[in-house]
Amino acid sequence: MRTTLTLDDDVVVKVKAEMRRTGEGFKQTVNNLLRLGLNARRGTLPKRKFVVDARDLGDTLPGISLDNVGELLDRLEQPRAR
Repeated sequence: MRTTLTLDDDVVVKVKAEMRRTGEGFKQTVNNLLRLGLNARRGTLPKRKFVVDARDLGDTLPGISLDNVGELLDRLEQPRAR
């Protein structure tokens, strides 16, 4: 959609600063900023992809497998032998 938009001076300064920061043109910058503002107002910011950073847990204790969570919990919840 093509339209005429009159921006306040303080908004122009901020849009130009964002253009310098991102290296994008005026149209793209204004559209991105409007999307962010409209989504924030609705309380729905764009969702980032959830990424799991897997890490090696190293050697575990003998006889304990981390592959079966139920078994592991059963072993941890047993009363300690005295």
